[in-house]
Amino acid sequence: MNIAEYSIKNKVISWLFLVILAIGGVTSFGNLSRLEDPAFTIKDAMIISTYPGATSMEVEEELTYPLEKEIRQLPYIDKITSTSSSGMSQIMVSMKMDYGPDELPQIWDEMRRKINDLQPTLPSGVNSVQIIDDFGDVFGVMIMLTGDGYDSVELKQYADYLTREIELVEGVGKVSIAGDQQEQMFVEMSLERLAALNLDMSTVTSLLAQQNSVVSAGEVMLSGQSLTIRPNGTLNTVEELENLIIHGRDTGNLIRLKDVADVTRGIQEKPGNVLTYNGKPAINLGIAFSSGVNVVEIGNALDTELDRLESIKPAGVELNYFYNQAQEVDKSVADFLISLVEAVAIVIIVLLFAMGLRSGLIIGLVLLLTVFGTFILMDYNDVELHRISLGALIIALGMLVDNAIVVVEGILVGLKKGKTKLQAAKDIVTQTQWPLLGATIIAITAFAPIGLSKDATGEFMGSLFWVLCFSLFLSWVTALTLTPFLAEMLLKEEDKVDENEDPYKGILFVVFGVCLKVALRFRWLTVVSMVALLAVSVVGFGMVKQQFFPPSNTPMFYVDMWMPEGTDVRETIKQTEKVESYIRQQDNVEFVTTTVGQGMQRFALTYQPEKSYEAYSQLQIRTTDRDTMFEVLEELDKDLANQFEQPTFQFKLIEFGPSPASKIEARISGADPQILRSIAVQVEDILLADPGSRNVRHDWRERTKELVPLFNESKARRLGISKTDLSETLQMAFGGYNIGLLRDGTHMLPIVARLPEAERFDFESLNNVKIWSPSLQTYIPVEQVIDGVELQWSEPLIQRRDRKRTLTVLADHDVLGDETPASLFARVKPKVEALVLPAGYEISWGGEYESSKDAQESLFGSLPMGYLLMFIITMLLFNSVRKPLVIWFTVPLSIIGVSIGLLGTNMPFSFTAFLGLLSLSGMILKNGIVLLDQINTELSTGKDPYLAVVDSAISRVRPVSMAALTTILGMIPLVFDAFFGSMAITIMAGLGFATVLTLIVVPVMFAILYRIKPSTAGY
Repeated sequence: MNIAEYSIKNKVISWLFLVILAIGGVTSFGNLSRLEDPAFTIKDAMIISTYPGATSMEVEEELTYPLEKEIRQLPYIDKITSTSSSGMSQIMVSMKMDYGPDELPQIWDEMRRKINDLQPTLPSGVNSVQIIDDFGDVFGVMIMLTGDGYDSVELKQYADYLTREIELVEGVGKVSIAGDQQEQMFVEMSLERLAALNLDMSTVTSLLAQQNSVVSAGEVMLSGQSLTIRPNGTLNTVEELENLIIHGRDTGNLIRLKDVADVTRGIQEKPGNVLTYNGKPAINLGIAFSSGVNVVEIGNALDTELDRLESIKPAGVELNYFYNQAQEVDKSVADFLISLVEAVAIVIIVLLFAMGLRSGLIIGLVLLLTVFGTFILMDYNDVELHRISLGALIIALGMLVDNAIVVVEGILVGLKKGKTKLQAAKDIVTQTQWPLLGATIIAITAFAPIGLSKDATGEFMGSLFWVLCFSLFLSWVTALTLTPFLAEMLLKEEDKVDENEDPYKGILFVVFGVCLKVALRFRWLTVVSMVALLAVSVVGFGMVKQQFFPPSNTPMFYVDMWMPEGTDVRETIKQTEKVESYIRQQDNVEFVTTTVGQGMQRFALTYQPEKSYEAYSQLQIRTTDRDTMFEVLEELDKDLANQFEQPTFQFKLIEFGPSPASKIEARISGADPQILRSIAVQVEDILLADPGSRNVRHDWRERTKELVPLFNESKARRLGISKTDLSETLQMAFGGYNIGLLRDGTHMLPIVARLPEAERFDFESLNNVKIWSPSLQTYIPVEQVIDGVELQWSEPLIQRRDRKRTLTVLADHDVLGDETPASLFARVKPKVEALVLPAGYEISWGGEYESSKDAQESLFGSLPMGYLLMFIITMLLFNSVRKPLVIWFTVPLSIIGVSIGLLGTNMPFSFTAFLGLLSLSGMILKNGIVLLDQINTELSTGKDPYLAVVDSAISRVRPVSMAALTTILGMIPLVFDAFFGSMAITIMAGLGFATVLTLIVVPVMFAILYRIKPSTAGY
């Protein structure tokens, strides 16, 4: 008893299986976690350390270099990039793609231990090293808090309250606040008052620094118990700080801090990261979801909680969603579900028309049950419902009916030959069950490189493989079980049977038979024609536009704004406000948010936050819809550069998959900054000369000016003055510096010492600055310890990559044009590589080229093994080498249809299209196996070889063409999707052309390899 007979005779079990698939599928669908896009692991950590007063060169040599050297010893490291700037080191560490999210915490801990061990050996002026290992956290909900009449401190207090409440919502993983400005304690010490009292300013600052230090006072034994000694005296308020005794006179009069200084509490004068929403100062509340949750449900729970808190919200405070992943997911999943329903409807309608009402109904029911069963397997294996998994289902739809079509077709032919439904089902399942299994495994294996790829792109697209794996394997199971079961119930046995009647006498079969016999007669001409057509298509494929990942459907884009290097962050804020005001006046702009000083919190995995730069800001513009987005972008592209002279602008679209910061990146590595800059000029000239390039720049930015007081060591020593004394005096004179911390509950407020505004100096009056001389016990002009001031040029930023100085020339393509980055890259690459470089200097490529190459290399790493497995399966199926070669000859021919399809629709060959091209091989092989298996069956009956080939091809026309047709038409909803569009065209055109070729070329190649000559028998 085979499985078909078992399913028909054991109706209770078959009904149970059917009900489990139906009810379980609906239930599992409701349980599936929902995301807009699949998650992938950001395997990066940021190491930030400050070295106040150090130049970029000193930071590089004394801080960045030893940190990089220590980190590089870890075996997990893929690459290290760093930025050394005045007083700050920022190091980005990327792990090898072999390590997943489970291993990363241990790796970060090991790296943290290494850095902690290194810290005592770093220069004494280096502050603590900060390691940010949650760099990849995604804040799917971004709420901007604004309030007329509220300052940053008051907004922060309300944000803190909201954070505590929101963290209690089940499913919320983390809440982070950004854009708040640091509160500080300002101690404005008057030089006049200090001089009148003959007090040294450094004495006061040292006392303030020490007063709030936490130092152990030890322990004491008392009655057998160990008691901790903890002296009081910590300063916690402005009043306590003012009353701090800084000097005791012999006369008994005490000098308090308020006698020489004014103590105030306020917001830092030089802001950090500044955010605005529609022109209003804002604080951002970033909310990250826990892993594995239903984002839509948690989003609704979050809305409910915010509604509850609405009644206690301060008057005038507004909460504005900058990004709401729950809404985006709801819309994205809903749109894809509509596409899925449309695809299912298209496939079923095609089946009803082509196979007849009853046959079409059987296959349609099996298709629906297979989809429901796939939901069960997705739920069990924690595969979320998102763009990729739903797209995979749509891609699979046509293939899911292939096995059922073969079984139903076999039953129909058996019935026409007078067999009972049971016998017809038994015969076709016995004949095809193993070939269909082999063909199904081959189709699954064709997608395996996607699932086995370990890089970010593979992780992003991995669910495509697993959903196809679940659904295709389940389609084989349902084809052998439920299809015979439903056929036995719904199909009718023939009343009158003419065993001599040809079941393939229709016009389609007759025309195909004539074409096939002509091709067999002129077999070598057929092969040569196919090879020639393939050669032409390969040439045509070279004309197809190339692309990595397409832009997202989200109606939002970014404008990166760069002021000249050296611009103070306060000036950057002013210019950003002007640009923002101009943008908000444009039609169809829904809102504009800005971030100054660094990038926004990561609200999507594909968003790359910029590092900290005072001259940088980013504007995020959301429009009413995607069409108007390009209209707004086009207007701004034309107008911004004319309206604002100082800043430079870079326009960016949100993209679906992992993407680099810039599309074109030429990395120039070498030791000498001057030579690096001279090579960069040549590379920039090449890019600027190309009309397709935009935003040409490099990441070392413009050189900046520095004022260098020439410290006279000998004079200073006689006066008892050190270089540190000079630095601190100048800081006090021009802006102030941190001298300690004041504890305010859970917050630590920096204490900033500075001169009163009336006593502060500007550059012109530098020589009038007074410095304390310990030798003379009085204040003297600073000009007595310096030999003047020089103006020097310096490198503001020193970028390194894998411990080598690397200057990267950056460029982008025209996002409004029809050209892709790959086209621009193909033109400039040979010109750049033709440059003659000095010894010790080299150019390598990053950007989209590197990302695409890495993703494809990761796929190609598992591709040979996958194709070898596919070939072995075909060998095992037919116990032959020549027969698999017959089928495999048709695989490259799919390029013909792909070239025609992409060129005809002007679609780019994207990474998803590349995956579609790989998957075509499995689809084509599957059809070829079905045809070749039929030839084997015909030959086993002793039929003339030529007739066996012809009859087999004719008998397989309907199942092969129907399988291809359902796949092609099922793809129609994806054609209009920005992400899957090029993949859909690739599969539709490639499979359509390859199916025709399979039905012709497989018989021709079989006849050639087995030397079958035309026969007149039966014709």
